[in-house]
Amino acid sequence: MICPDTLSAGLETAFTRIQHERMVDIPLLNPALEVQAVGFSVREDYCLGVLITPWFMNLMLLPLAGDEWAALPSGTKVNRTFPSGTYEFILGEEEGVGPYLMCSLFSPVFEFQNQEAAVVTAEAVLQSLMDETSRDEVSTHEREIRTIWSGADASTAAVAVAGGEAANRPSLEERIQKPISRRDVLRGAFLPGGEE
Repeated sequence: MICPDTLSAGLETAFTRIQHERMVDIPLLNPALEVQAVGFSVREDYCLGVLITPWFMNLMLLPLAGDEWAALPSGTKVNRTFPSGTYEFILGEEEGVGPYLMCSLFSPVFEFQNQEAAVVTAEAVLQSLMDETSRDEVSTHEREIRTIWSGADASTAAVAVAGGEAANRPSLEERIQKPISRRDVLRGAFLPGGEE
């Protein structure tokens, strides 16, 4: 695939098809949003951008060589480092797209009142991703959220993430109550509605 135009069009086609085939009547859809690939550009050996759908907003990495990640099973977790920090991506694959890495930003996406707000957020995410001043030691909190879902309290989950270093951070409940800034999205703040 050619990045970014052909790649963006391929993503939009594939995920629009998913919306109309697999996501029909699923209550997770925000009817104010549509599938849109935002800001895709070449970075090193991959193409980076944000994919907005009515059910998620994800950072997406696609290899420039279409079979680069083909040997890895779907669901494989891969860390990628950017100026703002290290982020955990999950390998997926779709017909018409091939293998890709995704990092959940918002899921579901009910906090967006319209497509314009989602696009502005996606553009801000890409800008902040390359900004060293957005850097934080902990970039993703999947383990913390999983621990809380299993019934542990927020302080136990925070310790599970950073081996005790996270104990000085605000609790998950406190972060849920605090408004999320664009920088917080990339610094790993808990997002309303969870991750993934």
